[in-house]
Amino acid sequence: MTENISRSLGSGPVTFSAPCRIDMGGTLDISSLYYPMARLKPCTFNIALDLRTRVRISPYKPGRIRVASKGFQSAEFCSDQAPFSHGLGLIFAIAACFGIDGIDIDIESASPPKSALGGSSVAAVALVAAFLQLEKAAGRPEPDRCEMAVLAHGIEQGIAGVPCGMQDHLAAAYGGINVWNWRLDQGRLAWEQLPLDLPENGRALDANILVAYCGVPHESKDVNGTWIRRFLKGLDRPLWQKIVENTRKFVHALANQDLMAAADAMNREVEIRRQITPEVVDDVGAALLGAARKENCGARFAGAGGGGCLWALGSEKAICLLRPRWEAIVSRHPDGAILYAGVDTEGVRQEPG
Repeated sequence: MTENISRSLGSGPVTFSAPCRIDMGGTLDISSLYYPMARLKPCTFNIALDLRTRVRISPYKPGRIRVASKGFQSAEFCSDQAPFSHGLGLIFAIAACFGIDGIDIDIESASPPKSALGGSSVAAVALVAAFLQLEKAAGRPEPDRCEMAVLAHGIEQGIAGVPCGMQDHLAAAYGGINVWNWRLDQGRLAWEQLPLDLPENGRALDANILVAYCGVPHESKDVNGTWIRRFLKGLDRPLWQKIVENTRKFVHALANQDLMAAADAMNREVEIRRQITPEVVDDVGAALLGAARKENCGARFAGAGGGGCLWALGSEKAICLLRPRWEAIVSRHPDGAILYAGVDTEGVRQEPG
């Protein structure tokens, strides 16, 4: 760690936080899909949730890095020997990118581990923001949200060994309710941000959404990997075109505050994905989806599914009726729970030490 950065940490820990997200149209943010389907104008929709991940950096033993995060066993390595294949390898890889050691990194998340809400990417954005802040104190120019998202995504994709989407990083960096239009970059950023202009900066939508953790951790590589491999082999492409179509219908309906039409597009998109990969939801997830439909709500698994969270969208009355039904369903699993979350409008930010 440079002397100036050491001095910056010497004045106290540095803490940043960022929000997780729920989404619609996920996987369309992976270039393996959005480049071949560019003519269809694929997009991804997400809502940043006020379930934040906080990353706190403190001084530690010179030459070493220690990382602690709920849901993982704490790990400590010499900075030049930290394995990026470790469960916390992304955190060590980000530290290596900045050439920083002699630090203790503590990660605290308000969402369950492996909940499919983008947790690892959220932590990556918050950590990148913290390191950029330390470099700023050492004389570096002011960082921006785009830089944070791009760098966090680049490092994560680099060590994952598989294509990774970027919507999680963008939701963490910018917050709010956004449509991300994916396009041929032609030397520019590969996305266009379109914030949805909803009442009260989207907070009015708090009463129209419900988020549940089914109690089973997800593994996104399994489902995402299957989707991408099949797409590259030439399979399911008409179905992916329908996924793009229904995602755009959802966005148009929500922008016009037509919750019924948005819920219908949401349910259609989920059924198409279940047709490609039935394992995308387990028995608990299937029960949650069925209950939502009975109450005239839309429901979708977060991220790539395969466990983790599901979320519902509907009128305030419909969500009130759905809540006890979902509570009864998730209570079947010891770790299942309704997550009390609203729209986060801020994105990544620095917190008091």
